[in-house]
Amino acid sequence: MIKRFVVKKYEQAALLKDGDFVRLLSAGRHYFWDPMNRLSVQVWRIDTALTDVELGEYLRAREPRLVESCFEIMDLSEDEAGLRYENDVLVEILPPGTRRMIWKGVLAHRLEKVDLRQTVALPAALTMRLTQPGLRGRPVAGLGAVLLAQVPAYHVGIVRMDGRMERMLNPGIEAYWRFNREISVELVDTRLQNMEVSGQEILTRDKVALRINLGVTWRYADVLLACEKLAKPVEHLYRELQFGLRAAVGTRSLDELLENKRVIDEVVSEYAVTRLAGFGIEIRSLGVKDIVLPGEMRTILAQVVEAEKAAQANVIRRREETSATRSLLNTARVMEDNPTALRLKELETLERVAERIDRISVFGGLDQVLNGLVTLKGN
Repeated sequence: MIKRFVVKKYEQAALLKDGDFVRLLSAGRHYFWDPMNRLSVQVWRIDTALTDVELGEYLRAREPRLVESCFEIMDLSEDEAGLRYENDVLVEILPPGTRRMIWKGVLAHRLEKVDLRQTVALPAALTMRLTQPGLRGRPVAGLGAVLLAQVPAYHVGIVRMDGRMERMLNPGIEAYWRFNREISVELVDTRLQNMEVSGQEILTRDKVALRINLGVTWRYADVLLACEKLAKPVEHLYRELQFGLRAAVGTRSLDELLENKRVIDEVVSEYAVTRLAGFGIEIRSLGVKDIVLPGEMRTILAQVVEAEKAAQANVIRRREETSATRSLLNTARVMEDNPTALRLKELETLERVAERIDRISVFGGLDQVLNGLVTLKGN
């Protein structure tokens, strides 16, 4: 029985007998006598890696000349990473311990080794090639081996390696090898930030429960210092503000707090500044947004305010009545000693009466009218 195998020009093939390697086949038609049907062919595309690991190890050990003539060898130690190029274009990042055999063909293959013991960060030129892989004509395989750290404006980046804080990054883009280490970058905003300390229920000195909402504006004064001394700086700041509120409210009565709300701001601010000194955190402004009283306490205070306002209104009303009476008394004394003033007052009264009447008939002269008016008032 004659078997025919066709190897195309863009393929590489190996002849197998009972699944075992016999020899390589070049491009073209190949005919073999195989009465027992024991022959087969394994085909690979040209310029790809030899995927049969066992065959590759056999060829390395038993056919070194064949390996040298047909394959590009790309081997890496446990402390090396590899950058694989095709026609001087980066196409793949190889991990440590790689043993790769790539068929020689029309492409020029090149391996660039990186010593991971000496190199942590990628060069700037290489980093920029990896920032936009989707825009490349051919994506780079193995990009998961690289940590791309993009630090936006007004931020800094804290590099942590194997649990240790290594350095601080300024705004920009940097890349680090992930191989053989645990590495991460934490972004920290250096601008002013707002914090709400809300819903803190605190008992005053006279045992009244208040719910206080506090607003704070803060920033990092020293990022490295804050991250070195505090595991979670924001949580630490929040907790110290809570303690400051308790110190300000718990030592004062409700009346004191309602009469002067600024005392809370002053006490909490002084407390927080003292407690946060040396931790790289700076408080720019602090203030109580509102004080919420219990329902029954609000009712009682509303009644107190209503009673106070009613008393104030009554005092004002009595003061005005006293003032009006005193004015009338002074007027009467002037008229008693001055007939002319009395006469003018009579004329003023007559004028007001005349404004309400369309027509007046006068008999006996103006004196008679005035005398009659006075008589009517006396009756």
